[in-house]
Amino acid sequence: MSLRIELEDVGRVFRSRGREVTALDGVSFEVEAGEFVALIGPSGCGKSTVLRSIAGLDTQYTGRVGVGGSPVTGPRADRGMVFQEHRLLPWGTVRENILFGFRGTRAEAAERADELLELMHLEAFADAYPHSLSGGMAQRAAIARALAPRPEVLLLDEPFGALDAFTRIEMQDALQDVWRRFHTTAVLVTHDIDEAVVLANRVVVMAPRPGRVQHVQRIDLPFPRNRASDEFARHRAELLRQFHLVH
Repeated sequence: MSLRIELEDVGRVFRSRGREVTALDGVSFEVEAGEFVALIGPSGCGKSTVLRSIAGLDTQYTGRVGVGGSPVTGPRADRGMVFQEHRLLPWGTVRENILFGFRGTRAEAAERADELLELMHLEAFADAYPHSLSGGMAQRAAIARALAPRPEVLLLDEPFGALDAFTRIEMQDALQDVWRRFHTTAVLVTHDIDEAVVLANRVVVMAPRPGRVQHVQRIDLPFPRNRASDEFARHRAELLRQFHLVH
């Protein structure tokens, strides 16, 4: 299953030492059940704040954030989150990390771990510890851990930002395979326009100070996407124009 996400007139003000900073102002958009939406924009436009609001990690917003028709009041198991840093437990093996927080019988846990290890091509590293993994392998394990409870929404906060270009492309393909298999509603925060065009059904462009929705672009290309095609270049150029990077 997957759930619909709705943001309606969302605002967020941070207060520190007597100062107020408006991070979000009047942010409204929706993500249909099973849809993949990417949020892009310059640093400081509130992309991660939006994601944390959907996750329930930040509930000090105004307006409405809803998942599956219910207001978000805190974290829940129906929403899995992957961060830029893998955040694996250093004392646990890959298998143990994937199953961290998993609720079920021992047999169910073993079956779920085997399924995700195979899906993320980590079978050979099931008993390895995080320190021995490459960056790409660690992020594969982090995605598997987020998927273990079978969430209906997958939230990704620049999960490939620290990876080299080749590993990043490989991980984008792996994430696309996961999404197409499970049809989970997905929201990705990224600074990478190509990554957004590769993965998303729609791209939400955010403008900063305060963060607000500037443009929404549907990516009407079949999967898997050809990064070298003219149609791909057309979508990339339109998004670049939103940042005044091409004329």
